[in-house]
Amino acid sequence: MQTPLRSIHVMAAVITDARGRILLARRTEGRDLAGRWEFPGGKQEPGEQPEDALVRELREELGIEARVGAHLISVPQQYPDKRLCLEVRQLTGWSGTPRGHEGQALVWVPADKLTRYDMPPADRPVVAALLQPDRYLVTPEPADVASWLASLERALAQGIRRVQVRARSLSGEAWEQLARQAVARCRAAGAEVLLNGDIELARTLGVGVHLRASQLAGLVFRPLPEDVLVAASCHSAAELRQAEALACDFAVVGSVFPTETHPGGEPLGWPGFAGLRENVSLPMYAIGGLHPVDIAQARQHGGQGIAAIRGLWPAV
Repeated sequence: MQTPLRSIHVMAAVITDARGRILLARRTEGRDLAGRWEFPGGKQEPGEQPEDALVRELREELGIEARVGAHLISVPQQYPDKRLCLEVRQLTGWSGTPRGHEGQALVWVPADKLTRYDMPPADRPVVAALLQPDRYLVTPEPADVASWLASLERALAQGIRRVQVRARSLSGEAWEQLARQAVARCRAAGAEVLLNGDIELARTLGVGVHLRASQLAGLVFRPLPEDVLVAASCHSAAELRQAEALACDFAVVGSVFPTETHPGGEPLGWPGFAGLRENVSLPMYAIGGLHPVDIAQARQHGGQGIAAIRGLWPAV
């Protein structure tokens, strides 16, 4: 019988200075993943409250007194010898001067430079939670193009900043024209845009591509340059590992709950979503019967946020 992996709950903090820079600490020699950069914090002891653990760890490691604020994300991650849950909190404030009291190097990093630092797998979704949108709109099938474009404009006006243009009922010239019009509106609003499945048209228009699960196995290399978004729909650990091997920027995982579009599918539920989260460090959106009210729950299970059609598409 296989021995169960030990479980560890780690508390970490996003510590920001007056210039908006974020503090990272480097893991010291002799520790797992030595040399990588991480958000400061440490293990929660048995019987200890999460907030108390974080205050204690920051006092011991950095010599600061922290005031713990809102939850950002909890990331379940499986390593060869343990299962870890990294719970990350924002701070409402702190006093003192951070110093590496345990010999660890420290660095203050502008938020937009965080991705340049080599981090443990559990910390990558934290960076995404800080920098990337928590909603990913998937467009519905267009019954009427003019009304569809008007609804897209309303969604963008309401703050949507990441869009997957999906219209499986269209092909050829009709699909290309719709995609071009949608891309123009997203760009005007400053929103990121990805085309569903159409790698060649995405290359032509200079936008991202959202790979269908059926496309993953047939790809050996990332289909677009590093500075253009590539995402993937995934339903299994194997598909997630393939998406990560292709250097996808994020994945959409589901279905979390039953949906009208997949009535016969077995939903993952939040435990199933978190179980898949353990296998990769990719940012992951939850999809399937979700609405903005579910974003906090997604973050509790390691999700970037939610992806949705009906839950994010404005009513006519």
